[in-house]
Amino acid sequence: MKYTDLAHDPEDTQISVEERGAAALRSTWVSVGVNLVLTVVQVTVGVFAKSQGLIADGIHSLSDLVADFVVLVASHHSRKGADVDHPYGHQRFENAASLVLGVLLLVVGIGMLWSAVHKLQAPESVPAVHIAALWVAGIALMAKELLFRYMLIVAKRVKSSMLVANAWHARSDAASSLVVGFGIVGNLAGYTILDPIAALIVGFLIAKMGWGFGWDALHDLMDRAVDEQEVEAIRQTLLETSGVNGVHDLRTRKMGDMVVVDAHIEIDSGITVEAGHDIAVEARDRVMRRHRVLNVMTHVDPHGRPDLDHAGAAH
Repeated sequence: MKYTDLAHDPEDTQISVEERGAAALRSTWVSVGVNLVLTVVQVTVGVFAKSQGLIADGIHSLSDLVADFVVLVASHHSRKGADVDHPYGHQRFENAASLVLGVLLLVVGIGMLWSAVHKLQAPESVPAVHIAALWVAGIALMAKELLFRYMLIVAKRVKSSMLVANAWHARSDAASSLVVGFGIVGNLAGYTILDPIAALIVGFLIAKMGWGFGWDALHDLMDRAVDEQEVEAIRQTLLETSGVNGVHDLRTRKMGDMVVVDAHIEIDSGITVEAGHDIAVEARDRVMRRHRVLNVMTHVDPHGRPDLDHAGAAH
């Protein structure tokens, strides 16, 4: 799921900062509990069962614990209101948290790749694993998949890309547990090399996902615009405002999971300044009611002026 999947539905009601923060807190503490238990069980059983794949999966669960605490800190800070130094609020703590999660996944994945490659270079040193490792891998798979589904439902309800990132972090764990399970089955069948191969695949999947999340978050921190579908939805809301005859130079930039909008609206040049101001205020209010928009800066232009330069329109 990409962040663009969080595009606002006009029928949705505006999600408050408090509601989003409370949802993040609840879902993240559930994740903390699940990952704490899994980390202890997977690493302990992995050591005694001699399964590199299960140990790697346990380390991944441990990285989830760190990620969960990153989310908790970011959620706390992003709930703060605007102040003198942050006139648009603190929503970009969420973008920063997503970047940290991405880097964390990338580092963990590369570490697992490195360890697996060393094992593959000496296949004769790979031991046979105990069947207990398979049972733990199966339990971990079910727990992580259920955690992913729960967290994704919460993330979509409150429209938080930070929670989406953390939910897919849990899904990456589920995928890794599945691969580890196959590796353990192969090892038990006599193909001992399949256990470190499973660890290698898991490391690659984790690193790939970490790169994706980190790259997306980096672009969001660089004022990336929202997707074209959402831009057009905002444009349509402005055009549907009574008195607005045209819209140009509509620009958007992400602020956490919210959007900041700049737009030039065209109105009848024959009306009073006060009437034009009222139209601009109504246009702004409509956009903020119907979309996940934090603020709208409108510039009023007279409609039909041939000397207006619209060539620099950007989205």
